[in-house]
Amino acid sequence: MRQGRRDGFREFATGRSGHLYRSACLLTSGDTHLAEDLVQETLGRMYLVWGRISRIDNPSAYAQTVLVRAFLTHQRRRSAGERPVGEFPEPGAAAAGGDADPALRLTLLEALGRLAPKDRAVLVLRYWEDRSVEETADAMNSSSAAVRTRTTRALARLRDQLGGSPAEFAEP
Repeated sequence: MRQGRRDGFREFATGRSGHLYRSACLLTSGDTHLAEDLVQETLGRMYLVWGRISRIDNPSAYAQTVLVRAFLTHQRRRSAGERPVGEFPEPGAAAAGGDADPALRLTLLEALGRLAPKDRAVLVLRYWEDRSVEETADAMNSSSAAVRTRTTRALARLRDQLGGSPAEFAEP
């Protein structure tokens, strides 16, 4: 039975780690090292509860919630303001979007990086993860009204930073 649980977790971790990593990269504004740390922390926490996972309706959504909460906890620490210096890594297999414009990706990552951590988290959950307001509220441990307000304000800040209409960034 124990081996079966380990195999089940290994399968889950293998299947979800890429998606968790992409979400973590968005949350951390492209800080791949911190993103890797957050994914490791998420998978470690998931492993601890894996024996009780049958009581969780959607393990993937639960893992995403654990990831967002780990990110928000990290942002509250004093050392969270530190940023590594250097160049962005070359786009590769882990980069989201495949054929998307690299300059656009960098511009969006920089704009996300200038947002407050909770603003970033709400936008990633709502628009990258395509979660409902209620699911986002649950993941962020806040009310639905707070999520709607934060989403509206975060989008306004993002539009101000990017200048112009977001539609011009979405066109090919």
